[in-house]
Amino acid sequence: MTVLSALKLVSATRTRTVDPVQQSRSKLVEKLNEQLNIAQAKLNGRAYAPTKLRTVTDAATGESKTVEVSKRVREWFWNGDAGVINMCVKYGATTLYLNKKNATAIQVGTQQELVDVIKSLITATIAGEFDDAIANAKKATREGFGK
Repeated sequence: MTVLSALKLVSATRTRTVDPVQQSRSKLVEKLNEQLNIAQAKLNGRAYAPTKLRTVTDAATGESKTVEVSKRVREWFWNGDAGVINMCVKYGATTLYLNKKNATAIQVGTQQELVDVIKSLITATIAGEFDDAIANAKKATREGFGK
């Protein structure tokens, strides 16, 4: 009992809800980190192949087991005209508008610039600069389902 008496004990409850805006930011940051890993792998001449765990049932024995399978990740960037690289930012399947003029892509010159741009996009997302664009994308998705 001397160990417990040395600790600071309080009566506390854990909050189960997360701020929806913060949750949306976290989702976008997670996907931007995937794009950063892809861009860094291309810059270093490697392939990026993330994996996920999947439960499958063996047809012969009927036993279910967990196996590691590769996860499909699509690149948000592509080579455009004149050797430049274009990158869009997506929230789910929706491409986000990056400014009031409805620009949907960022143009960079090299792979290293692309890595730097993705890092700055992560910082901007954490700071809340994409909150309006995310809200518009969510609204458009909801309207697509007729709600």
